[in-house]
Amino acid sequence: MSFGGLFDGGGAGGGMQFPYAAAFSSSPALSLGLDNAGGGGGIGGRMFPDAAAGRDADAAQNDSRSGSDHLDAVSGVGDDDDDAAEPSNPRKRKKRYHRHTPQQIQELEALFKECPHPDEKQRAELSRRLSLDARQVKFWFQNRRTQMKTQLERHENAILKQENDRLRAENMTIREAMRTPMCGGCGSPAMLGEVSLEEQHLRIENERLKDELSRVCTLATKFLGKPVSLLSPMQLQPQHLSMPLPNSSLELAVGGIGGIGSMQQQATMHGGMSDYAGGASSSMGTVITPARAAGSAALASMVDIDRSVFLEIAISAMDELVKMAQMGDPLWVTTGLPGSPSKETLNFDEYHSTFQSIGMKPVGFVSEASRESGLVIIDNSVALVETLMDERRWSDMFSCMIAKATILEEVSSGIASSRNGALLLMKAELQVLSPLVPIREVIFLRFCKQLADCAWAVVDVSIDGLLSNQNSATAQPAANLKCRRLPSGCVMQDTPNGYCKVTWVEHSEYDEASVHQFYRPLLRSGHAFGASRWLATLQRQCECLAILMSSTAVPPNEPTAISQEGKRSMLKLARRMTENFCAGVSASSAREWSKLDGATGSIGEDVRVMVRKSVSEPGEPAGVVLSAATSVWLPVAPERLFDFLRDEQLRAEWDILSNGGPMQEMTRIAKGHQNGNSVSLLRASALSANQSSMLILQETCTDASGSIVVYAPVDIPAMQLVMNGGDSTYVALLPSGFAILPDGPSVGNEHKTGGSLLTVAFQILVNSQPTAKLTVESVETVNNLISCTIKKIKTALQCATPEC
Repeated sequence: MSFGGLFDGGGAGGGMQFPYAAAFSSSPALSLGLDNAGGGGGIGGRMFPDAAAGRDADAAQNDSRSGSDHLDAVSGVGDDDDDAAEPSNPRKRKKRYHRHTPQQIQELEALFKECPHPDEKQRAELSRRLSLDARQVKFWFQNRRTQMKTQLERHENAILKQENDRLRAENMTIREAMRTPMCGGCGSPAMLGEVSLEEQHLRIENERLKDELSRVCTLATKFLGKPVSLLSPMQLQPQHLSMPLPNSSLELAVGGIGGIGSMQQQATMHGGMSDYAGGASSSMGTVITPARAAGSAALASMVDIDRSVFLEIAISAMDELVKMAQMGDPLWVTTGLPGSPSKETLNFDEYHSTFQSIGMKPVGFVSEASRESGLVIIDNSVALVETLMDERRWSDMFSCMIAKATILEEVSSGIASSRNGALLLMKAELQVLSPLVPIREVIFLRFCKQLADCAWAVVDVSIDGLLSNQNSATAQPAANLKCRRLPSGCVMQDTPNGYCKVTWVEHSEYDEASVHQFYRPLLRSGHAFGASRWLATLQRQCECLAILMSSTAVPPNEPTAISQEGKRSMLKLARRMTENFCAGVSASSAREWSKLDGATGSIGEDVRVMVRKSVSEPGEPAGVVLSAATSVWLPVAPERLFDFLRDEQLRAEWDILSNGGPMQEMTRIAKGHQNGNSVSLLRASALSANQSSMLILQETCTDASGSIVVYAPVDIPAMQLVMNGGDSTYVALLPSGFAILPDGPSVGNEHKTGGSLLTVAFQILVNSQPTAKLTVESVETVNNLISCTIKKIKTALQCATPEC
């Protein structure tokens, strides 16, 4: 076996080779041997007389060994007595070399595998056991390590040589392609003087992408079981677009939001079209994943729908969203009274002439459309994209608007481990915090696309009409369709100052007959489900996260300082309280509420009463829980009404839990720059010296779209545990509170403008036994509580007029 070829004995015998040949080259005996080398003996015969005789017999055996026995002769170099030369003798005595026995080699190899660098104690023990000198063992390990290193270097050199040959061949291929460029349009040779060097590189890259697209389409054909055509940019262009798309990758100038090219063109040029259609591209991994457990009934109605149809709808919706976010007049008409904020209104005639409608508008449906732009405090647009593409984080971000969200199927997970090209089939329940507005249940596609380096877009589009048309036998009947979400979503662009510019577009059609008269103007104006509410909620939530994460210092106006762990625990408890409050108002499927027959309060409000039985559920007292909610219109500005309800000093004017006196704020956690966004812990005055005071946890939120005030009585020992950073999961509470929305523009003579739509909701434990029956007295009690509270509010605000 060769160890580097540094010392070759030559001759027929193939003398031994070993890495320490340089150490022997200076000796006279070695020089003499080299001069006389030749014939059958060679260096091996002169240097190793003991081994030469048996070398021929052992040649085949030596070749099959691990190589360690080729080093055993060198391990005997350390004999000082043999190395000494007499001064009178011009030539040194020949050294005696001998092989290790197979047993010795086996022991040495076994220890080398476990410990390539044995210490002195291990070497001494091994030399004693093998009857070898300690220096022999030491030199054997040194040579074995040198041999291992040489083998690794040879292997690495071989790999690098192969890589070098491959790069050289690739370089030659590219040079040859540059010498003979071909025209991408006609396929004929192009003159070098007609195109620049940069354009030549781009054309070569374009051809490579076309080959990749062809390969992915082939995989998609095998995956889908039917042919997938290589769609050209002109084939992908919708018929309703009058402006031609670019047909070359050289024309895809995407410099920002204002210069965004066609999403369909980018999908084709980068192989994205085949990926979205279901192709198992190597850069995407698994494209179609199994559906989630939730929403199995909706998935059953979509078994026969081709997933490529989802792709076509998503691409068309993305193109429409980007254009609606960019275009101005005449598509969007700016309206507004002098001195008031301007508002953009969609010109529906221009919209229908510009875009192709997705299905027919159901009879009796009305349309609402809005657009809003603003800056959001967030790290980058990618972080916002991740929030929108995760149903749990999306629901938490817009908890007052989303009652429940579920991903039914992940049609595409994206390209190259990113959200670019991700396509989800989702189901959501959208809510307005009022019992007078029904839940909007929509099944839609959510498609994410990277428009530029720091620009993204996420679009939603309903497929309810597709379900009815494609699979009418099992799909949801058209008569039960209450809402359709046309292409809606947001376009995000990073800015240099640490903000993200968001342009939100909302466009939907819904059945207005099921909406109470109070809320019809609000819904038509877009303030209930429109772009302004989505964007205002996003700005408030991102501002809250930025404040909570920016500093650990306690604000100077905070009454009682608590630790960071206590703040996190208290905020977690407040979030659960608000989520339970919203679920009790909207009556979504997120909580198991049973509706009772509509009740009417003593002052004439429509009260919706629901009941649920709680059995050992964490965070909720066991027993029968009653929820009652109603909505009224008040001729009071929303800001004034919100400030009145959140003021602990004025709480006694409407809250029976205040014991008739003002409340004291024990601690407060700010969640925004405005004072109205906070979580507070209030303490009510005790009625007597023997009675302990009660604590109330309260969360208040406000933005341009509306406000909420949610509160719940809490146990003192439990709150002490929470404020010390303990787990708040098992703190039992039943929330009550208010939701305030601005009323919309006047329609007919329903009511005057400039007022507020107030929703009042209570959750009460009427019996601690879950098996107990609900009595009429319990319903009357909560009904009277709502009526009494509304009367007190009207009296305190001096608005108890017949109009109210």
